[in-house]
Amino acid sequence: MQENFLKIVGLLNKEYLKLNKNLLIGFVFSTTVSALVAQILADQENYLNTTYTVIAGYIVFFSVFIIMFYIDFKHRYKLSSGQTNYGLLKKELIQLISSLGIGEIVYFAVRWTTHYYFLDLNFEPYAASLSSEAISIVCYLFVVTFSGKIVGLFKDSN
Repeated sequence: MQENFLKIVGLLNKEYLKLNKNLLIGFVFSTTVSALVAQILADQENYLNTTYTVIAGYIVFFSVFIIMFYIDFKHRYKLSSGQTNYGLLKKELIQLISSLGIGEIVYFAVRWTTHYYFLDLNFEPYAASLSSEAISIVCYLFVVTFSGKIVGLFKDSN
C-alpha cells in the first residue's frame, strides 16, 4: 500500500501540489462560510438551505482560489523579456478550466446531495455542511488532479 502511495505522489509535480494547495485554501474559506450560512438559514426548507449554502461556498471558493492561483502562477507566464507568454497562459487556462469543470460537476453533485441528505437525517445545519463539504473536497481533489494529468495540465513545466 505504501508503494502505491509513493507512486501516486511521484506522479504529481510541484505545480500540481501548488494547485492543490490553492484549492485547499479556497476550501477552508468556503467551508467556514458555508457552515455559517447553513446555520443562519437553519429555519429554511432543506432544499433552500442546501442551495444557498452551496452558492455561498462557490462564491467564496472561487474568489479565494483565483487570487491564490494568480499569486502562485503569475511568474510561470512571464518571458525573460518581461512580456506575458499568452500562448502558454491560454493553453493552460483551457486545460485548467477543463480539469476544474469536470471536478465541479462531481463536487456539485456530491455536495448538494450529501448536504440535503444530512439535513434530512436531522444533522445540525453546520454539521451537515461540514460533513458534506469534507466528502465533496476529497472527491473534487481526486478528480481535478487526475483529470489534470489526463488533459496534460502543467505538462510543459519549467
